[in-house]
Amino acid sequence: MSTPAAGRRGRATLSEVATLASVSIATVSKVLNGRSGVSEETRSRVEAVLNDRNYNRRATAQSTAPLVEVLCFEIDSPFGAAAIAGIERVTREQGIGMVVNGTLDSHQPHPSWIEGVVRRQPAGVILVAAQLSEKVRTRLRSHNIPVVMIDPYGAPSTDAPSVGSADWNGGYLATSHLIELGHSRVAIITGPDDMLASTARLSGYRAALDAAGIPIRREWVKPGKFHHDDGYEQGLALLSGDDRPTAIFASSDIQALGVYDAARALGLDIPRDLSVVGYDDLAIAKWAGPAMTTVHVPLAEMAEQAMQLVTRLHDEPELAYRRVDMATTLVARDSTAAPGA
Repeated sequence: MSTPAAGRRGRATLSEVATLASVSIATVSKVLNGRSGVSEETRSRVEAVLNDRNYNRRATAQSTAPLVEVLCFEIDSPFGAAAIAGIERVTREQGIGMVVNGTLDSHQPHPSWIEGVVRRQPAGVILVAAQLSEKVRTRLRSHNIPVVMIDPYGAPSTDAPSVGSADWNGGYLATSHLIELGHSRVAIITGPDDMLASTARLSGYRAALDAAGIPIRREWVKPGKFHHDDGYEQGLALLSGDDRPTAIFASSDIQALGVYDAARALGLDIPRDLSVVGYDDLAIAKWAGPAMTTVHVPLAEMAEQAMQLVTRLHDEPELAYRRVDMATTLVARDSTAAPGA
């Protein structure tokens, strides 16, 4: 006697999944398309059957052009805008659609975000300085939606590739440039201490001072969050006393502009009284007065690399995960000079 279809191993049909999970076909369809109206317990049970029976999820995806989801922290910031612009250029050239969402203050998406992603069935998700909970990552994995991170928040995840820049080298280059100009009184304003990029730039700063035999003054290492307000407030704190640094390395261009404003508020000239180095090489760095010396982060190349990884992971889900660091370079402009020049 033949074995019932529901009892056979191998790829299952929609009705077989419904039978095995003890739910309706409509419920299975809701789970497949990321719609609401299904309890977490039921959703988990259906997901387990779909995975166990090798259900072909891609066959249920809408027959539309390929799509990539972008989740960006501080979507309205110059860095976020530059990153999104780089991704958009690549998707446009490749004929791929793009959906962009911002995160909450926690770097996490809105709780409803995952439902829309599962419903749209994109080729992949690109995170820009954003993060996902393990629960959300599990949902994406169960739907064969790969995740690639650009400039990851915190330590890079072990279950997704990431594309970053050589931040340690960037911090070293920025500080070494100031030392080569003759500065020995070099301060730094950092980024968030739970971001890999921040700690790497600070480490590069420390290494450059150490290599030059210059003691690191703890009071000249100021915390920040890559924002203009950090640069302004910490710039005032560093420059208000008589015993002040002659140069400041700000960990972002936006932060460096805050230092510019702090220096002006105190009547200090850049670069005669104070040299300033930024980080990222955003368009505003060239437009600043004076034009800003900064560390170039290759955002366009990072976006292209991230898209290549998304495409490969979509076609080769078992591809070994990896971390890619793109080279950083110093761009010398008019905001740095020898002390007292």
